[in-house]
Amino acid sequence: MNQPPQAPLFAGVPGDISVSFEFFPPKTEKMDEQLWEAITALAPLNPSFVSVTYGAGGSTRERTHATVARIVRETALKPAAHLTCVAASKAEIAEIADQYWDAGVRHIVALRGDPPPADGGRFVPHPDGYAGAADLVAGLKARHDFEISVAAYPEVHPEALSAQSDLDNLKRKLDAGATRAITQFFYSTDAYFRFLDKALAAGITAPVLPGIMPVTNFAAIRRMSGNTEIPGWLETMFEGLDDHPGARALVSATVAVDLCHRLYQGGVRDFHFYTLNRAEQAYAICHLLGLRPEKRA
Repeated sequence: MNQPPQAPLFAGVPGDISVSFEFFPPKTEKMDEQLWEAITALAPLNPSFVSVTYGAGGSTRERTHATVARIVRETALKPAAHLTCVAASKAEIAEIADQYWDAGVRHIVALRGDPPPADGGRFVPHPDGYAGAADLVAGLKARHDFEISVAAYPEVHPEALSAQSDLDNLKRKLDAGATRAITQFFYSTDAYFRFLDKALAAGITAPVLPGIMPVTNFAAIRRMSGNTEIPGWLETMFEGLDDHPGARALVSATVAVDLCHRLYQGGVRDFHFYTLNRAEQAYAICHLLGLRPEKRA
């Protein structure tokens, strides 16, 4: 990727990357249209999979199932359904897993999950449920031969006792049968690469995909950041753009592309994008990384 000084930054990028996209289930008819416009726009980039989330406490579980089932019916994409331990017994989770399997879903993103606000932000296992994501992974693998992705936290989960205990928990999830980990979003490539080094030293050899979150709303990023460092330069980048959505979107794409470029230079070839059901930024970033739509016969 060494280019002469006059060449554009991304000239000659070979496009030798694999991407995946995360969507959230729609709450209204208009949001349903936006979601399917995003799926249709990004499908030609041939993602390795697309995941569909649901809210705290499983609050959008039925809509998630409907969205994933529709992806199976109407597209050639490989959907991954989010599934958490929150507010569900093992029997209920087994039923949900069976429904996904019967619908043709073969990939689950298994998470402990965020507790509903009524629980005061503290996770309390269901009396007949799973204690955490590692147990959930084991339960799902015993039920069906799912491909399973789990969460990783380069800058440590906010509730973890320590960085080491957080890493130990990740290893338990992978040892229980998970295929890969997907990181929480981050803006420090150093944090990501340091985490990879620690994971490898702990015996973790499964892929750890970087989760890329373009900044569509800086205040929202702050709320969601948890232990993720929000560097001062990032705040400066978005200062004064609250009332300029077009300019904010351009700056956001530029920042995300730079992050991906640094990851690419460090050897990363698999990227997971949190799309927020907006296709244009994810598409532009992939394009600048050299990815092009598959040509259909």
